[in-house]
Amino acid sequence: MSKKKEAVGFIKLQVPLGKANPAPPIGPALGQKGLNIMDFCKEFNALKLDYTPGTPIPVTITAYKDRSFSFTTKNPPVSFLIKDEIKIKKGSSNPGKESAGKITMAQIESVAKKKMADMNASELEACMQMVKGSATSMGLEVVE
Repeated sequence: MSKKKEAVGFIKLQVPLGKANPAPPIGPALGQKGLNIMDFCKEFNALKLDYTPGTPIPVTITAYKDRSFSFTTKNPPVSFLIKDEIKIKKGSSNPGKESAGKITMAQIESVAKKKMADMNASELEACMQMVKGSATSMGLEVVE
């Protein structure tokens, strides 16, 4: 019978894909829990995900009592996916007053399909509404 590992904490970070290193924020966060920083960096950098290197990937690291760890990854943040979809550098610094660009419903649907697994929506329409809200918050004009 195998013993279940006892978790002592969770660490949530956004790490650039393929570019994990012991520098902040990774090093200090893992060091506080007594985890091997280089082991995490090597495992994370070895991941093969369908995104370009440097894409921010949300990671939840579970630290165990015996100083081992496991981690799970999610899809990039909605704001990153939107910027990537419509090819802009950043959203508006003054949303509601200044427009950062336009996004179509087809592009919103594309982003929603990519992010669907991580969102708390069971239907695509609901997920699209959340993405549309994020786009509006970024100062984008939604066109049909």
